[in-house]
Amino acid sequence: MLAAVGARAQPVRVLTATTRTLDVNGKSARVFGLLGPDGQPGLTLAPNARFTVRLENHAGAPAIVHWHGQRPDWKQDGFPWPETPAIAPDSSQTYDYTPVSGTYWMHSHHEMQEQRLMTAPLIVHDPADAAADEQEVVLLLHDFSFRSPEEWLATLIHRGGTMASAKSMRMAPGMSMGPGMSMSPGMGAADLNDIGYDAFLANDRTLADPQVVPVAAGQTIRLRVINGASATNFWLDLGQLTGEVVAADGNPVRPVAGSRFPLAIAQRLDIRLRLPGAGAFPVLAQVEGKTDRTGLIFATPGAAVVRIDPHAATAAPAVDLSLEIRLSAATPLADRPVDLTLPLTLAGDMTAYIWSLNGGIWPNGGVLTVRQGQRVAIDMVNHSMMAHPIHLHGHAFQVLAINDAPISGAVRDTVLVPAMGRVRVAFDANNPGRWALHCHNLYHMMSGMMTEVRYPGIV
Repeated sequence: MLAAVGARAQPVRVLTATTRTLDVNGKSARVFGLLGPDGQPGLTLAPNARFTVRLENHAGAPAIVHWHGQRPDWKQDGFPWPETPAIAPDSSQTYDYTPVSGTYWMHSHHEMQEQRLMTAPLIVHDPADAAADEQEVVLLLHDFSFRSPEEWLATLIHRGGTMASAKSMRMAPGMSMGPGMSMSPGMGAADLNDIGYDAFLANDRTLADPQVVPVAAGQTIRLRVINGASATNFWLDLGQLTGEVVAADGNPVRPVAGSRFPLAIAQRLDIRLRLPGAGAFPVLAQVEGKTDRTGLIFATPGAAVVRIDPHAATAAPAVDLSLEIRLSAATPLADRPVDLTLPLTLAGDMTAYIWSLNGGIWPNGGVLTVRQGQRVAIDMVNHSMMAHPIHLHGHAFQVLAINDAPISGAVRDTVLVPAMGRVRVAFDANNPGRWALHCHNLYHMMSGMMTEVRYPGIV
């Protein structure tokens, strides 16, 4: 048991890793699930509650679950280090730490189980939530394929080799290609989607049978949106509604108004919106570069709910940093000098569909060493033609610059680094341990785009 020594005993919540059956556009699919004590996906914690959870593995395979965005002791982070191996089938592991409040999520970090929907929301309330006169709605987005992720990865490796053999393509120095990318001489065009998914899900449902959320006319809603997709960035469209982004990756921001917001893989947005009156109000998430979309519908009593086409009239543009540059942290990092700057070069080798950080291909490559108490900056430079959502375990960082233009941005745990772009973040090294730093596109991570941030003396 990984319980904190001396901690006040609290009831242990049971989280079950299991398998379940979904109906995806009329076809049955067997997927994984992470079910809470109420039998529903995920966990919701009351204000000031500890994260005291027993994870029971009944999924029929080894599993380990990462509490994405949380900051426990490193051995409770849910990453398969040698010291913290995956949980065997029909075994369990207990976790006990003080959680960070906000919108978070959980997902398997064992092999490619995340793509098979071993993911779920993790909502930690703070005292202000109870006082707010708001209806809370969680929207968890997924990408879905009837093909196994292992088949897809093998296809990408084969396709990468085929593309690399094309003789007619020229590349600028330091530039990489993504699968499906076309290039004119001397110019590159970013690749957006590696996988041809069969469906896109909102709370496990497609627009063929969307979730209809009962609401009251004029209701104020706190919409907690989680991009739990494995390889898909979305544009969130509120349709007739307007809202204010009030938190990013669980951390409060100064409100930013709008009706359409970009959301990269693994990122979360809390959006406060107020319904204008009675009616049905779709909230849709469209795949970048495609017409495919998913979503849910808010409906007041008696409102007519019409069928929504799962394809928009036009393809969405690439997800960008247009929101990122507008966000500013409600509680930024303390003002102090940077003690250590770490370069992080993102690159891709399409000959074998291999992605790297600082030239290293996981599990080989260099370790990023930090010392407790340091203010650490990471300068991320993307030399590839795909955007990469970069996630740091065990810490929250503040976005400080985009393409060398300084900002006082949001505090996050995942940031999108656009194709050929640059992003600078900073964090305080205050959680000793071994921590994964990786691209949250599952196929990029599995192909090597991961490294380790390590504090000295950790064994």
